[in-house]
Amino acid sequence: MDKLDEARDILKQLGLPKAQWNDISCLTLLALAAIAEDNAWSEASNPSRTIHQILGFMKKIYGREYAENTREVVRRQVIHQFEQARLVDRNPDNPNLPTNSPRYHYGLTKEVLKVLQLYQTDAWKPELRAFRSRHGALLEVYQRRRRMREIPIRISTGEEIHLSPGSHNQLQALVVSAFGPRFAPGATLLYLGDTARKLLHLDRENLNQLGIPLSEHDKLPDVVLYQEERNWLFLVEAVTSHGPMSPKRVEELESTLKKCVATRLYISAFLDFRQFKRHVENIAWDTEVWIAEIPDHLIHFNGDRFLGPIS
Repeated sequence: MDKLDEARDILKQLGLPKAQWNDISCLTLLALAAIAEDNAWSEASNPSRTIHQILGFMKKIYGREYAENTREVVRRQVIHQFEQARLVDRNPDNPNLPTNSPRYHYGLTKEVLKVLQLYQTDAWKPELRAFRSRHGALLEVYQRRRRMREIPIRISTGEEIHLSPGSHNQLQALVVSAFGPRFAPGATLLYLGDTARKLLHLDRENLNQLGIPLSEHDKLPDVVLYQEERNWLFLVEAVTSHGPMSPKRVEELESTLKKCVATRLYISAFLDFRQFKRHVENIAWDTEVWIAEIPDHLIHFNGDRFLGPIS
């Protein structure tokens, strides 16, 4: 490997997120370690450098020229993450420098310098493990923070699943935890989407038994619940940015589910009345509306029955 690839390998093994495996991050590490192509990693050092000097090293040593306005990219998308991962200290030669000082600089920590100097030696792995045990991997920290923001749902099987954060997924969680027990008691969750992961939960066995084509699961609405006692299939669209159960959407789903043996109920779910009023003109007749801020009630778009499948 050339030095750029070696730097990338080091960043990966140190546990930096993928966004920090790019060339400019690798070149920043090489600049901070003063490693040229013909240097061994055992020769790594930690001279303090300003962002301007880091860019100058990239140009002089590796022939990679970046515009001066790239300084903010290096600061925000490389140096900040290096600091969080404990690879870098700011102003090690003068900790009292003001943030607007042209001499504001960065240097590798003594701990990570020792790790770098042992790269490609037998002592590398033990030192790497020791470093990560002390400071953790930044990727794991980011994932843990994200996990803390996720929305947990406990489904009928007792399993807890986690939706990524956001208003759409918040509404989907309420459909499962608040709508389901009130209007589909005992129902099984067959399908649940996720705005980040697209698909979060898919009950292949039950979908197959009901005649719902697995190959077209991406055409299903956000939440699908099945109540075996009445053989009712609850098809719920969680409406935040996308539309409700419109006549066109109902027709599409009827076509997709033409071989389904369960009777079908179409529901548009909203977080509040404000969202409902925005979409009311597009809601299909003979469908239901559930609004999370008044969870005990439904609005039926016809009036000849409170809740029931399309006959």
